[in-house]
Amino acid sequence: MLTVSNLVVDHGKVRAVWDISFRVDAGERVALLGANGAGKSTTMGAIIGVYPISGGEVRFRDHAINGATSAQNVAAGMALVPEGRRLFLEMSVRENLALGCYLPAQRSRVDERLERVYQLFPVLQERARQPAGELSGGQQQMVAIGRALMSGPRLLLLDEPFIGVAPIVVDEVIAALHRISSEGVTILLVEQNVHRALEFVQRAYVVENGRSVLEGTSAQLLRDAEFSSKFLGLD
Repeated sequence: MLTVSNLVVDHGKVRAVWDISFRVDAGERVALLGANGAGKSTTMGAIIGVYPISGGEVRFRDHAINGATSAQNVAAGMALVPEGRRLFLEMSVRENLALGCYLPAQRSRVDERLERVYQLFPVLQERARQPAGELSGGQQQMVAIGRALMSGPRLLLLDEPFIGVAPIVVDEVIAALHRISSEGVTILLVEQNVHRALEFVQRAYVVENGRSVLEGTSAQLLRDAEFSSKFLGLD
């Protein structure tokens, strides 16, 4: 589904990603783990087309997408839930969700896809006419995920989806993500909450200083002494 090979990304004269490689197979749930500033969010931005790729290659569904715009990548079947949600807080919940169907070929399916989002997150239907800024952090995250789903993605990219979300709502969000995964959507997750991430994903890659340094299944990483010491605080 997605293959990232020796990715290099620069922010102006500053190199943010030096050499990151990983793959996500169709139907998988995979995580990128690492500390703040490791290059995880930059990697997600490069995949979706927000940041230009300086080196290496990104392939989606067997096609190289270096240089593709975010609109082209969304049309191809990719969607990003950005860190910080980035909602239009003065617009209603429904208006924010409908923005996910902005491509001309998708606009006729707004009502159908809204119904699916409301099935996943019933509270959003109850609050559809409220400004998004009046919702809790967890409910705003549901809107951000729902907006991404409105484009009907085959690959869902989630950047720090649990930040600012109450633990009980995190459980609800994870349950919805399991449903999304069970319906065939492939998921790539960036998350600092390592325990939560490894409970949800099947495999993970560790990113450090802009480079991928470790990979394995959730069980393998939890048994790895170096990983446990660095990311779980265990000696």
